[in-house]
Amino acid sequence: MLRFLMLALLWAGGATAQQVEVKATGLNHPWSLAFLPDGAVLVTERNGRLKRIAPDGRLTEISGVPAVFHESQAGLFDVVLHPRFAENQTLFLSFAKGDFKANATAIVRARLEGNRLTGVREIFVNAPMKAGPVHFGGRMVALGDGSLVMSTGDGFDYREQAQVKASGLGKIVRIGGDGSIPADNPFERSPVWSWGHRNPQGLALDAETGTLWAHEHGPRGGDEVNRIEKGRNYGWPVATRGLDYSGATISPFQSYPGMEEPRVVWVPSIAPSGLAVYRGDMFPEWQGSLIVGALASEELRLVTLDAGGRLTAQARIVPEIDVRVRDVRVAPDGAVWVTTDEPEGRVLRVSKAP
Repeated sequence: MLRFLMLALLWAGGATAQQVEVKATGLNHPWSLAFLPDGAVLVTERNGRLKRIAPDGRLTEISGVPAVFHESQAGLFDVVLHPRFAENQTLFLSFAKGDFKANATAIVRARLEGNRLTGVREIFVNAPMKAGPVHFGGRMVALGDGSLVMSTGDGFDYREQAQVKASGLGKIVRIGGDGSIPADNPFERSPVWSWGHRNPQGLALDAETGTLWAHEHGPRGGDEVNRIEKGRNYGWPVATRGLDYSGATISPFQSYPGMEEPRVVWVPSIAPSGLAVYRGDMFPEWQGSLIVGALASEELRLVTLDAGGRLTAQARIVPEIDVRVRDVRVAPDGAVWVTTDEPEGRVLRVSKAP
């Protein structure tokens, strides 16, 4: 049975009554959501399962998902629909490929036919491979020109690779929908779109302005929100507001010439995961703002920026959601959907109260 939680939220002087509805439970660290044209929702589980949530709440597993490396942070990550999904039923999955000693973030392309994937084809494997089960990135966005961008982590023990253009670690990459490298990428015959990242787990396109936003985990402090632009260097690990987990200094520089300044910095860390640009009619007071999920601070946070991308306000929203948040999505009807990062994780829908 669906549960509803009623709450009142004050934001920018206005009160908006909301309800939080539990759409699915018992999911293994649900990582990502995608809205199907028929009203159903796809959800990935970190342990390698893909499921469909029907409008009536029934859960059905989708077969044909490729094998994933599942340990600690490694597993099945994002699911993104092709922009022409209604015509071609094509989707993309990102996941950890390999094993503990040698692994990489990878992408497959497939068709969804009923409750199974067909024509599964690997179109990207990040290089070089790394060891260990952490810092994969794995967030994707399908762009209007048919290309696909994805974040990659620095592999944790390989942070210097984020500053190496020839390495795929600590980057945002851009490929064609078939895995090809677009001719207008900033570096010849390279998938690298931007560099100097640590572990971005939020990536969202503002369809109205065309702006690509990302957030990434800092180490001990120094989480960032960045406006992603072609060929730019975002600093890690040369410039950071964070410390190593031991408390040691990573870099003497908080900023550095030729490297982009973050639009938002969080010290201490909130551990951001999941990012959406709110464009919808249900909550007009959120229009154009970023909605950020957080693992460490266990919240949803609204981040408002001006036309120049400068922070003007931020606040916790939907206080009834006080759990590790992994993903945030805005549905076609303007409702906000959230996944919780738990062994028995949930999918939640935030909508306007009747």
